[in-house]
Amino acid sequence: MTTESGPVDTDFLNGGFPPAARLPAAARSGPKRFFNRELSWLAFNWRVLEEAQNSNVPLLERVRFVAISATNIDEFYTVRVAGLLELATAGNQPAAADGLLPSEQLKEIGRDTRKLLTAQQKVWETLKCELEREGICLLERSGLTDQDRTFLDDVFIGSVFPVLTPLAIDPAHPFPFIPNAGFALALTLENISDARTLQALLPVPEQINRFTRLPDSEDGSCRFIPLEELLVEKIGFIFPGYRVKEECAFRVLRDSDLELEEEAEDLVREFEIALKRRRRGDVIHLSVAGGRQGGLQALIKNELKIEDGEVFDLPGMVGLADLNELVLESRPDLLWPLFSPRVPERVRDHDGDMFKAIRQKDMLLHHPYETFDMVVRFIRQAANDPDVVAIKQTLYRTSYDSPIVEALCEAAENGKSVTALIELKARFDEAANIRQSRRLERAGAHVVYGFINLKTHAKVSTVVRRESDQLVTYTHYGTGNYHPITARIYTDLSLFTCKAAAGRDATKLINYVSGYARPACLEQLSIAPIDLRSKLMQCISHETDLAKSGKPGEIWAKMNSLIDPDVIHALYEASANGVRTTLVIRGICGLRPGIKGLSENIRVKSVIGRFLEHSRIVCFGNGRRLPSTKARVFISSADWMERNLNRRVETLVEIKNRTVQEQVVSQIMAANLADQAQSWVLCPDGSYARHNGPPDQQIFNCHQFFLENPSLSGRGSAGAKDVIKLAHSQD
Repeated sequence: MTTESGPVDTDFLNGGFPPAARLPAAARSGPKRFFNRELSWLAFNWRVLEEAQNSNVPLLERVRFVAISATNIDEFYTVRVAGLLELATAGNQPAAADGLLPSEQLKEIGRDTRKLLTAQQKVWETLKCELEREGICLLERSGLTDQDRTFLDDVFIGSVFPVLTPLAIDPAHPFPFIPNAGFALALTLENISDARTLQALLPVPEQINRFTRLPDSEDGSCRFIPLEELLVEKIGFIFPGYRVKEECAFRVLRDSDLELEEEAEDLVREFEIALKRRRRGDVIHLSVAGGRQGGLQALIKNELKIEDGEVFDLPGMVGLADLNELVLESRPDLLWPLFSPRVPERVRDHDGDMFKAIRQKDMLLHHPYETFDMVVRFIRQAANDPDVVAIKQTLYRTSYDSPIVEALCEAAENGKSVTALIELKARFDEAANIRQSRRLERAGAHVVYGFINLKTHAKVSTVVRRESDQLVTYTHYGTGNYHPITARIYTDLSLFTCKAAAGRDATKLINYVSGYARPACLEQLSIAPIDLRSKLMQCISHETDLAKSGKPGEIWAKMNSLIDPDVIHALYEASANGVRTTLVIRGICGLRPGIKGLSENIRVKSVIGRFLEHSRIVCFGNGRRLPSTKARVFISSADWMERNLNRRVETLVEIKNRTVQEQVVSQIMAANLADQAQSWVLCPDGSYARHNGPPDQQIFNCHQFFLENPSLSGRGSAGAKDVIKLAHSQD
């Protein structure tokens, strides 16, 4: 988890490499040179939960961090743990990179998850008390007044009872099916007149809010009651003549990984069938509220056919992901201060015309600090521009009412050639993507689903425009999804260019997915699974060769996850030869930094704060110390994971424009490296340590820096003289 021992230098821009730790020679060459992927992911969620305890974070945002950590655990179990259980049950025991077998990993995961879930409950109890002091109260039914009960009568009859389906449990009524993420109350009821008992189940409809708001108190406090408390309060209405003898709230998680027939003739129909199967997957996690060990819990375990090791008795509330409902927009004093994403000055200089702004010079937008509306405007403007003849777009994830999809439909209806590459395998967004694909097809767009065995994870769009006597391709490469909602909190990069080479590469990529036309002679782009891995390895090897010859070797990289053993081995070899490698890895990291004879020249930090770090960047010194005007700079859609490099269609785009290079290296990367306020340093033993200087010390916050300072490439007539660069070229 975390450690606080000793001074921790989280400023990687200005600080040096920490002293190296020692490991036995066998550990440096064997599996122990890697951290376990699953346990590293759990460590990330410990960091997320610790933000819920950070007094520098506004109170309701801390509640949101608890909800995020709970949501993350849900997805982890329904996908990753489900896969390990399947392997262990089948007797298939391939060892992970760190040497642990699936059964061994499951034991470690179970042990750490129990600690994490218990910690979540403790943090939530603390926050609940703080919320009450701030006038936001969560009541139990014992705290209701007569006026509250009268109010809840109307709420229950009008908004809850019509969608409830109480279910008796007896030989004539077998235990009902509870879907994935299903929440229910198991009840033992006693007849008031003759004391006969009845066992029943109340599945809690997901269509109803988890928390019901009561009238504010006289002092203005907001008051809520959980739905499960409301249901028990109204049990006499649901089961007339009965009272509650025993109750047990529980929540189920099921195996949610999709299995597809590789020879499916109709891919969309196959996904629709698979999505229905997902809801009925095997139960792999049961959480029970209140730590009760009565007969109801035994009944639930028996009916769901779940082992004791997969049952989690929680001392409080199940389903903490629902706490998002308590994050009230009406209490801005308890939220992050509002900010307005910037419109790039260059776009304003051209009266909002994206094509004119891009023609002037390549432009890199840093979301959410610069508005994602510019990406939407790019497609909307293309849809209504009479000179635009074609639009091609990849869509991995997008919003329910996507303005991007709306603009593509409008473009098709306006007679433009529109091609949309929709990834049906975007986990948990499959149904939404099927819906969007049908909408696009109705509008007349060409909809392509790509490869059955590869996810198309690349974020690319091209607009072909007739200008004078030629066709000009305007290209957008992104590190994040075309999703205007997540773009408000995910930090991502959007590169706009009308350079011919970038357009040719993007067109070849789209043709590869749409027609299996394997691209050749790419100029600025590398593509997984074709040559992205080899490009990375070649660049790392080049830094190693430079260091061997006595020249500086240096790498800066930023991503969400690093677990690919081959890439890690290449970084170890680079370190052994003197290449200095600085990594910003938000989530999973399988590389063990700071080990003598293995990785003493590698340091790793994780940045977790107001925004979710999501952009992927890699900079190679190319014979110079970073930052340098001679550096090779890339942005990417891919993390350094085996799945991204081998089983996804991904992009690695080299930045050629000098101003954009400076923006990436001297602003974005430099700020992430300099951050202290939101940074955790990965220690050689796998623990994470955050800044622990004097409490009154002013420390640098990269998110605040980006909120307050414009970026280089979007500057227009105002020029870039006042743009702050945190690092300057050493050339």
